[in-house]
Amino acid sequence: MGASEARVLIVDDDSELVSLMSAFLSEQGFLTDSAHDGPAGLKAALSGQHDLMLLDVMMPGFDGFEVLKRLRAQASDLPVLMLTAKTESSSRVRGLDGGADDYLPKPFDPMELAARIRAILRRYRKQDSATDDDVPVEVSGVRVEPSARRVTVNTREVELTGIEYEILELLIRSAGRVVSRDDLMQKLYQREATPFERSIDVHISHLRRKLEGPSVLIRTVRGVGYQFVSEKSERES
Repeated sequence: MGASEARVLIVDDDSELVSLMSAFLSEQGFLTDSAHDGPAGLKAALSGQHDLMLLDVMMPGFDGFEVLKRLRAQASDLPVLMLTAKTESSSRVRGLDGGADDYLPKPFDPMELAARIRAILRRYRKQDSATDDDVPVEVSGVRVEPSARRVTVNTREVELTGIEYEILELLIRSAGRVVSRDDLMQKLYQREATPFERSIDVHISHLRRKLEGPSVLIRTVRGVGYQFVSEKSERES
């Protein structure tokens, strides 16, 4: 699926901004649809016709957080890029907490918007392609089955969002080794981590909670990154 085949749903009550984004994304080879309030945006997002949603926070009907909550409650894995006010860091974290893949503060550079969309779409296209890494991996009781995108912890099935699964698979395939935040950002988002970037940290926090057990499975190496703990790495530490 190239950009010319990707359909983007824009959900924002600012009609002028929606028109500008639609025109720009069309020039970039994307197909676009739009909705201007929460209920209409949710209905369109659940239609199964789109590859990604751009979701604003403040909207009539109900806000973007509620759209995201109801979307994920329907077990939809539609990729979501939240559009947040530049000064509202709490909104960005709340969006990630709700299951958004990434966020982009307003006002933003149109080329940055296109780059963020392409990065998310590349990651989701990778999920659908068969690779040599389709063999299941199990470390410290956590089993990842790439072909089914299924995760179990000591036979207990764990439900992860798309981005959480990608992070876990990257970490578990490097079990015992430290994976830097920069490497995670490059592989998942195709951009460098900034000092105030919270995306990876929030998703890691969610993973820890969902994988919770008697021992810590994802260790923070301060100032460097994260390590999935294997029995070998535990013995060596």
